[in-house]
Formats: sequence, structure tokens, C-alpha cells
Amino acid sequence: MCEDCPPIRPNSIAPSRRSLMLFAASAVGMLLGDRLADAKDAKALPKPENLLSPDASLKRLLEGNARYVRGTSRCDDLRPERKALVGAQNPYAAILSCADSRVAPEYIFDSGLGDLFVCRVAGNVADDEMIGSMEYAVEALNTPLILVLGHDRCGAVEATIKSLKEDKPAPGHRSSLVTALAPAVKASSQETGNALANAIKQNVADNVRTLRSESPLLNAATEQKKLKVVGGVYRLDTGEVDLLS
Repeated sequence: MCEDCPPIRPNSIAPSRRSLMLFAASAVGMLLGDRLADAKDAKALPKPENLLSPDASLKRLLEGNARYVRGTSRCDDLRPERKALVGAQNPYAAILSCADSRVAPEYIFDSGLGDLFVCRVAGNVADDEMIGSMEYAVEALNTPLILVLGHDRCGAVEATIKSLKEDKPAPGHRSSLVTALAPAVKASSQETGNALANAIKQNVADNVRTLRSESPLLNAATEQKKLKVVGGVYRLDTGEVDLLS
């Protein structure tokens, strides 16, 4: 080594205590920055209280249903919510329910504007349009819960049972509903008890399975624990929603 060259110190490449402290402070700052950004994003949503886990969303739904059953539903002035929701929405649950006029999810679960993303069709069938709608709720709106909601004495299921028994097609476009509901009617036909009740329950279970299996997007969200897909039956007599096991 030449005399003009500076001596090589053994620890010259090791980070100093000061540099380590600066690095740690930088990392903490980045972490806090991310958290503040998340908090800011949450605060920017019209309903920050709707940012819930799948289990918490289900709990909130059932608590609302309990109030509805007791007759203690909240009669809130919806004008402030209407104004807050003009630019965005972040519902905490999506409901695929029957179109029956007696089954109104917003009432059943004592929910306000912007709380539930509701899709309704006779027989609560998860066809392509309904699956696409549920995908939108989960992907675009970050909805953590989907409930497929059937109900007692469903006319669409009853008409399907009659059509299959009499081997007579339903008139008009109702034949498409019979085609969609027939698998549940046939699958439950060997069960004991009330045939209509059995078919209604089977239909809910089938559509829960369809949402989970036919949509890679919903399946991935379920696998990642970001989404829960459940089924239930609304009792017309009591107003209760019984979840399927």
C-alpha cells in the first residue's frame, strides 16, 4: 500500500449507531405515514363505521334483526345520510334476497342508507348478473359479507315444485326461474318433513355454494378471510332470520 493511501479500518463498512437510528426513524415514519393514510382514507368514506370484519358485519346484521323482531327499530332522520352518500358508498354487507314484497332487507336488519348492497330476484337465485353484482360489492366497495336470504312460503319455489310435479312448464319467462330452482327442489325431494321448507333451505345453500364456487374473485376473497358468504331464511311469522349451519 502506498504511503499516500489512507489506512483501511476494519469496521469502516459497518453502519454507525447514528445511521441505524436514522434508518429506524425513517422506517417508523413510513409505517406511521401508511397508517395515517389509511386513517385518512377511512375518514374520507361516507360511513367509517361500516369498515368491519366479516364476523363483525354478520354480528351487526343480526343485532339489527333482533331490534326489528322486538319492534325497537330506529326511526332515524335519513337526510344527513342521504347528503353524506352523494359521492360514495361503503356498505358493510351485501344481501341477495328474494323479490317478495314481504322481504325488505333494509327493514329486516334495521339498516340506514348506504349500509346494505341489496340485490333482489324471485327465488334469490345467484345467476350471472347477481354474481357480477356481488363481485362489484366485494371488489369495488370492499364489502366483507354476503348473505343469501330466502324466506318461508316462497312462491317461486312453490311454483317450481308444482311445475315439476305436474310436468308442466311455467308460462312466459317464469320457466327460467323453474330451471334455476329445479335442482334445489329435486335435491331435497327425498327429505322428510315439509317439502316446500326443505326446498327453500336447499335453494339458499345451493346459491351460497354457487357464489363461492362460480366466482374466482369471491372465492379468493373468502380464502383470504376478507369475505364471508352465508345463508339464512327469513321467518314471515316472527321476522327472525335463521342462519344456515
